[in-house]
Amino acid sequence: MRHGPGEPGDGYLFQLPDGMRVPDPAARAQIADVHGPSQLIDPRAYDWQTGNWRGRPWEEAVIYELHPGTFSPEGTFAAIESRLDDLVRLGVTVVELMPVAQFSGNRGWGYDGVLMFAPHVAYGGPDALKCLVDAAHARGLMVFLDVVYNHFGPDGNYLNCYAPDFFDPSRHTPWGAAIAYGRDPVRAYFIENALYWLEEYRFDGLRLDAVDQIRDDSLLADIATTVRQRITDRQVHLTTEDDRNVTFLTERVDGAPKLYSGEWNDDFHHAAHVIAVGESDGYYRDYTDGPVAKLARSLAEGFIYQGEPSAFRDGEKRGEPSAGLPPSAFVDCLQNHDQAGNRAFGERLSVLAEPEAIEALTAVLLLGPQTPLLFMGEEWGETRPFLFFTDFHGELAQNVREGRRNEFRKWRVFADPKTRERIPDPNALSTFEASKLDWSEIARSPHRERLALVSRLLELRREAIVPLIAGIAGHAGAVLAADKSGLGVAWRLGDGGSLTMIANLSDEDWSVPSDLRDRAAAGTHIYETGGGDAGLQAGTLPPWSVVVRISAPR
Repeated sequence: MRHGPGEPGDGYLFQLPDGMRVPDPAARAQIADVHGPSQLIDPRAYDWQTGNWRGRPWEEAVIYELHPGTFSPEGTFAAIESRLDDLVRLGVTVVELMPVAQFSGNRGWGYDGVLMFAPHVAYGGPDALKCLVDAAHARGLMVFLDVVYNHFGPDGNYLNCYAPDFFDPSRHTPWGAAIAYGRDPVRAYFIENALYWLEEYRFDGLRLDAVDQIRDDSLLADIATTVRQRITDRQVHLTTEDDRNVTFLTERVDGAPKLYSGEWNDDFHHAAHVIAVGESDGYYRDYTDGPVAKLARSLAEGFIYQGEPSAFRDGEKRGEPSAGLPPSAFVDCLQNHDQAGNRAFGERLSVLAEPEAIEALTAVLLLGPQTPLLFMGEEWGETRPFLFFTDFHGELAQNVREGRRNEFRKWRVFADPKTRERIPDPNALSTFEASKLDWSEIARSPHRERLALVSRLLELRREAIVPLIAGIAGHAGAVLAADKSGLGVAWRLGDGGSLTMIANLSDEDWSVPSDLRDRAAAGTHIYETGGGDAGLQAGTLPPWSVVVRISAPR
């Protein structure tokens, strides 16, 4: 081990006064695991091939979220690169990587990272990640990175050994002692981390995980302000996950995001899931009363909970008025890593709902003016689960396994401890391997047909919907009709015209209100499924059908 300046590739550790040696908390790379030596890296060594890349506008974003370790059999950055052409053909415009900062072990979602500047060696390390971003840009794809600033993982974080003031023992989070964001060095650590990924790796955007647990909105503002002031030669987009349903982080100034471009909208997902699956346990109980009408509100105004009491949260009021934001400020999805992986058995929507329901809701998702997100494999109806997996050992592994199973005690189906014992062990290699995508499915029916449908919807979005999005401002959406079966929503366009979506999201015929039928008849047909257009003219939409029309200015 060198004691002085070394060469790229050399390992190094920091020695504390008591003789303990620890890795660099801002290491650019590790030689192996989080407990061993950090590695010297020359950040200027990589030869970028797409130095003239300037990004793409937010209105074009169609996000494809993936986990680097389970997207391919190899589980590497290089293997993702080999599939980029498939994603281009699909029609997505953003590849969003789940967190890559090094965590303990070789298997994990990434939200237990402890070395926030080091791409995990299991995925290929720094140069392989830069090569992936470079290759994506060469194909016109943006690349976002999920970053975790609300906590450190439980294994491999040595900051407490030499910088205890980095943490605030008076406040706790679901993951332990809170981080002391009010201290200048601590703030600088996270601000510099955001800049690091955007500048050194040329990511096009970041998704900040669970910012409601940071509980320091000034830090969130400082990160976004610094990024926007520092990076001015290309388009960069920042998004948040925030359970509070707040709007101040995504406010617009002269039509452009002041801080963050988009917010993950769980409300849309939860209402759509209740419609498709009918579940009422856990947080879904807040959406069981009139889920179609709730989905209509989400389409028109963004959030469903805008200050109303939440039964799941014991009557606590949640959210604030959101209609003033443009629809593109909301990142909507039918599934993501959380919504599949936080199920006990990791089931995807494809094994929980009927195909007709999924296809109708997919059309609603992809042909609305909100920013859509697909989770890897969703495009062909992947049937393999996406489970919660880790690579811990000893007592920590036991605690994680039991803690995972106890999370489901409040769900009726898992009230019996024997039933909870069936929940897969997160630390078992088989749990990780079961979560890998089965790419062979796309050659077989019905997956081949689902892939063709999603590709066609994304082509239609690109041609007919994307040109309209920039002209849809806040307060542009309106619910025209909504009941237990169907909905009608319209968005006012910048030229005075309108985009109208009418959908029957039930398994029975829906009698369309006459005023809605008359309004839709004046528009230009964009899309219909399930005989929806003919049914609309006749006054009755068949089950699981969607009609989208664009009307010229009146």
